[in-house]
Amino acid sequence: MALLILAVGAYWYSAEFLPNREHTEPDWKGKVAKPMFVGGELLEGSAIGEGDGLKLPLPMIQTAVDPHIRYEEESESVILTTPKKLVLLKTNEKTGKVNNKPMSLRFAPEEKEGVLYVPAYLLKELYGMEVHEDAASGAVLLMKPGETVKHRLVREDPKKDDFTVPLRTDPSIHSPILADMKPGTQLRLLDTRDEWYYVQLYNGYTGYVKQKDTVAGEDRTVPELEPVLSPAKKKWQAKKINMTWEAVYEVAPKPSSIGKLPGVNVVSPTWFSLVDGSGNVRSKADPAYVRWAHNQGMQVWGLFSNSFDPDLTTEALSSFESRMNTILQMLHYAKLYDLDGINIDYENVHTKDGPNLSQFMRELRPLAMEYGLVVSIDVTPKSNSEMWSAFLDRRALAEAVDYLILMAYDEHWASSPEAGSVASLPWVHSSVTRILEEDDVSPDQLILGIPLYTRVWTETVKDGEVKMKSKAIGMEKAQRLIREKKLKPSLSEETGQNYVEYREDNALNRIWLEDKTSLQRRVELAQSLGLAGVATWTRSFAADEAWEVLQQISK
Repeated sequence: MALLILAVGAYWYSAEFLPNREHTEPDWKGKVAKPMFVGGELLEGSAIGEGDGLKLPLPMIQTAVDPHIRYEEESESVILTTPKKLVLLKTNEKTGKVNNKPMSLRFAPEEKEGVLYVPAYLLKELYGMEVHEDAASGAVLLMKPGETVKHRLVREDPKKDDFTVPLRTDPSIHSPILADMKPGTQLRLLDTRDEWYYVQLYNGYTGYVKQKDTVAGEDRTVPELEPVLSPAKKKWQAKKINMTWEAVYEVAPKPSSIGKLPGVNVVSPTWFSLVDGSGNVRSKADPAYVRWAHNQGMQVWGLFSNSFDPDLTTEALSSFESRMNTILQMLHYAKLYDLDGINIDYENVHTKDGPNLSQFMRELRPLAMEYGLVVSIDVTPKSNSEMWSAFLDRRALAEAVDYLILMAYDEHWASSPEAGSVASLPWVHSSVTRILEEDDVSPDQLILGIPLYTRVWTETVKDGEVKMKSKAIGMEKAQRLIREKKLKPSLSEETGQNYVEYREDNALNRIWLEDKTSLQRRVELAQSLGLAGVATWTRSFAADEAWEVLQQISK
């Protein structure tokens, strides 16, 4: 009986106070040939190859490195984009393209068991990733630019030559041992729990070590890539943009008929449009207009639109080949006509095509940068409108362009069921701040689009039912109407605009005016929010007083 009591006591003492000496392997050992880790987390899948020939599975790269990497199955193409580089890779081909120029690869992308693998060295070159491969375990550790790697070292014990410290599966001396670590072993510190550290060895093993068994190591931060600012945009760093669109319809305006535009430093003529699903571009560009603008000290950002045709847009954005066709033609025209920038205006687009539009902009930017061009894109205020707003990923677009231009107008559109301002000041303010706050767009990247037109709303009552119609008029015509009708505008604080109304032919006519008052308030709004500048639609709608007010944006 005494022996039984002693045995039970010994077992209890052992279980309570003595550390576990059982050894085990990580869950992935023997199951994954080359496990991959980011931030200590085991990723799905396995790398292949080794050394310079190491290749990583595309799904993992898209998840852990760049979600915008594209694989287009029909052409078996991998498309990688950074602000400075557009890279095209083909499965099993050792020749790719960088910025549309041939590039020799040391190793080709390859498909294995339905998974595409991309050479790891490209991640280092394109994204600044650090890739550590452990020859013994096969583990691959990926570290991102800007990531701070905290280190601890296994402590020494001068009294023991064969001293080791256990790495355990859990923060308990009773959990199994993953590795017996020698003094000086470098540990990546991942987390802290009571008197334990959660760490990772550079062979991929992750586990727990007693804090008292480690000493401080040397922390380091993975070098970040230098931020990319296009040389073309650098010219605008110290000044504000005052742009006006030039609407070009059948006949281009003669420069001699335009007159002076004091304060305007960018003009954007609507010269280019999408022709077909192959991405071909129609041009109405006028070299005389460019010469005139440059002689006035203004840059020319040629506007390219999708012709507001949703089905044409779907087809033209659907493949790398058609997108590149558009891009190369636009770059050709930019060089031919000595343009300073390209302004993209895609409207009436299916929501499903939004990601393809963002990809188009990512592919355009590095090539445009090589040409010294400013790249901007027009966006609407945020709304649930399926074809006019929902397709725009403003956050993604901001990452791919020099400027977003917010078309802050048509609060009440031509066929609106009720009369109202084209762009009341509170609505404009809300539209701007939503993009700044919700989409993390920097104010110095956002240009405020301002209407130089208003609408005359005509309300008639027939059989007890109110009928509504409207027509757009420019600033000059609105002022002429006020003089002819001997109207007296009154300031509407609700909209931040002057307002007039009059009766004619048994109808009520209402106008929320765009004039010096409304323009002044918009300029002040842009200044107060630190925006990059203003853009006006369209030059032909403006009265001379408009330019006097708008030039204050640069003061």
